[in-house]
Amino acid sequence: MIHIKELRSGLNLFKALGSEIRIEILELLNRYNSLNLNEIAEKLGLSNGAVTMHIKKLEESGLIEITTAVGKHGIQKICYLNEDLLTVELRSKGPENVYEVEIKVGHYCDYHAEPTCGLATKDSIIGEFDNPRYFADPMRIDAEIIWLTRGFFEYRIPNYLKPNHRLTELQFIMELSSEAPCYNNDYPSDIVFHVNRVEVGTWTSPGDFGGEKGTNNPDWWPPHLNQYGLLKLLRINENGTYIDGCPISDVKITDIPFDGHSDIKFRIGVSESGQVGGLTIYGSHFGNYKQDIVARVLYEVVDKG
Repeated sequence: MIHIKELRSGLNLFKALGSEIRIEILELLNRYNSLNLNEIAEKLGLSNGAVTMHIKKLEESGLIEITTAVGKHGIQKICYLNEDLLTVELRSKGPENVYEVEIKVGHYCDYHAEPTCGLATKDSIIGEFDNPRYFADPMRIDAEIIWLTRGFFEYRIPNYLKPNHRLTELQFIMELSSEAPCYNNDYPSDIVFHVNRVEVGTWTSPGDFGGEKGTNNPDWWPPHLNQYGLLKLLRINENGTYIDGCPISDVKITDIPFDGHSDIKFRIGVSESGQVGGLTIYGSHFGNYKQDIVARVLYEVVDKG
């Protein structure tokens, strides 16, 4: 993720995005995962020289990465998206402190699961499909993908705050989708989030995506099952709760009970009253994003004297 805290520090990136052609290149790389310069030029109907200029600006901004490979016609430059998420702070909030932890999707501390459901490591299925008993299996801590139709997963986020630290924001970044038998790209599901037992908001997953292999999926994962999700950024701060910068509720960080000593409990579940289309959480060895659940705790230092 690219996180721009000061607008001036993002000038090169903003310039890189200020071109319709460069936006089209990013869209192509998002669609195809990787392309060489010739392929990009052919799809855009441009010369290699024109494409090279645009690619250089995108590489300098940090939005794409270029590697070389030996092809049939010599050395080829292969282009990839370098980042999955871009956030920009329009208001400067002054010095800020943050710590970050990455939680494996199988490291839940509590759960309730109803079929269709299951979990798998990068090497194999744990137990058998649609049997909730295996969510208690000790191997669950190695799970890289978990799914259910109804229920929830709850995670403990360690609390490293000191007495003179004031919690100002919580962020959670995770790859999510619905859960349909096999897969269904049009299968809405209302995913609800709780922090310390407070419901902070709901996001509607549009589907349980398949049809093309997830970038990080192991070779043994069956092609008829779901393959990837959407990367979502959940933020709870002093203004409200947001998904990818869009408000989803008025719940503020001050509305969440927090005594400064206990862990932070984060729950992801399927709404009991909305569109019940299940939930899938992808870890670093499944889906399109090489990460587990990322939790960030933002705070400010206060004068206790």
